Amino acid sequence: MMMFSMVFGVTAQLFRGLRWQQSLEPLGEHARKSTCIHAVFLSYASSLIIPRIGEVTRCGVLNRYDNVSFAKSIGTVVTERIIDSLLILFVVAIVILSQMGLFTDFFAKTGTNLGHFFSQFTATGYIVTAICLLITIAFLYWIVKRMSKYVHFKKIINDILSGIKSVKAVRRKWLFVAYTLGIWVSYFLHFYITFFCFDFTENLGLTVALVAFVVGSIAVIVPTPNGMGPWHFAVKTILVLYGVSAVNGETFVLIVHTLQTALIPVLGVFSLICLSFRRK
Repeated sequence: MMMFSMVFGVTAQLFRGLRWQQSLEPLGEHARKSTCIHAVFLSYASSLIIPRIGEVTRCGVLNRYDNVSFAKSIGTVVTERIIDSLLILFVVAIVILSQMGLFTDFFAKTGTNLGHFFSQFTATGYIVTAICLLITIAFLYWIVKRMSKYVHFKKIINDILSGIKSVKAVRRKWLFVAYTLGIWVSYFLHFYITFFCFDFTENLGLTVALVAFVVGSIAVIVPTPNGMGPWHFAVKTILVLYGVSAVNGETFVLIVHTLQTALIPVLGVFSLICLSFRRK
């Protein structure tokens, strides 16, 4: 069953590559499907070395092998991230509302107390924070405005903005939606099927897997290689709250995360080999 779960780890990245290729078409950038997929494989592999470098890596691969504008492809990646974030936030809201009691326990056990955190701020603290944010925004605006006088910089900014807006002009929007759902359903199945590999999780059910998946998805926001550390802690805590012993929870997260992380460099090496035979 563990090996079967790996299939969905691959399909999630395949769907991401296909969706990316589709979002580039309205920009007049006709990247090959295979190049987009290999670029995605390499982006995840490179992020294991330097967290968050993957987006730059995949745009660089497309620029090198299919002569796709780096700035435009960066813009489409920004749009992808916004869409994926909105989708996962929607799922998070549904799960939290349906499992409110459990999340209350989760925050209590992990020492997370947003009310206590914000209570540390005085009125002066809020005012100072707001002023700092305004100054930062104004400074960034001044920088962009000043740099926009340079033709080359202005073209880069316009290309990035075109990439961000590309989703509006995507043909067959239903296919774009299908790819997006395919990505996240694959991610979930990649995780859920592993429950059937252990006798202490096989009977927990779909709801528990969904809650653990959502909490794990939030944890990977922390910039560590493939969420290493925060993901282990978050998923283990959820399993313990549902009756799994701490030892078994630790065993689950260590085995599952290690094997699923091992898949990423394998796909990266595969793509490197394939691209080495590709003409630029």
